[in-house]
Amino acid sequence: MIDIQNQRGINDIDIDKVGVKGIRYPIVVFDKENETQHTIASINLYVDLPHMFKGTHMSRFVEILNEYHMEIGIRNFDVILDKMKEKLNAKSAHIEFDFPYFVKKKAPVSGEEGLMEYQCRFIGFSSEETEFIVEIKIPITTLCPCSKEISQYGAHSQRSYVNVRLLSNKFFWIEDIIAIVENSGSADLYSLLKRPDEKYLTEKAYDNPMFVEDVTREISRRLIDLGIFEWFLVESENIESIHNHSAYAVIEWGKRPETILP
Repeated sequence: MIDIQNQRGINDIDIDKVGVKGIRYPIVVFDKENETQHTIASINLYVDLPHMFKGTHMSRFVEILNEYHMEIGIRNFDVILDKMKEKLNAKSAHIEFDFPYFVKKKAPVSGEEGLMEYQCRFIGFSSEETEFIVEIKIPITTLCPCSKEISQYGAHSQRSYVNVRLLSNKFFWIEDIIAIVENSGSADLYSLLKRPDEKYLTEKAYDNPMFVEDVTREISRRLIDLGIFEWFLVESENIESIHNHSAYAVIEWGKRPETILP
């Protein structure tokens, strides 16, 4: 049969990324407590496409996923990227895994256990070299220092979201990054709390007021102190409870990766 994809493109413009997007597929990730955790990811797979080719072979992306069925994870990211370049005659390959990651947390007073969900993303890019980025979105509580200072009683607090992107050639646990972020806010979140836990966390936040700027700086300081990251980006957003807007801060540190970040 005629291979339409290998025919010449309609002009002389190269494509940076072409492929398949939004494939739901099971993956395995490392879990600090249980060694591994099975979860479901939304997967994007791309390669570059020179102008001399009309299109890429979309079915080959799915064939590669099927080849590594139930073995997809950090261990073989490099292998999958190399396989994509080989099978699709590409110079560069790009993978994105978006998935929920679950951590068991005990309430601070009652000790009641519940599962907390964190949204994670693995981004892999391979050209002449391979880069691997871990992205984690972590909810925390922040209490406004200004509100506490000017009020006779009480202070407004809000749900805040911290998004960290990390580039490192050394292994680290997702749980350890979550702990750094949660310990940098006014208080952390739990899926199950009893009344003594709510009292404890409310008072903890009041005793530890943090601006969005404070949170972003403290997380960055702790990441730098670990000494294992070549680059990171920390974004903090407070979903304000008394304002019709969010408060936002971002810090980027280190050498920006070659990866085209989405």
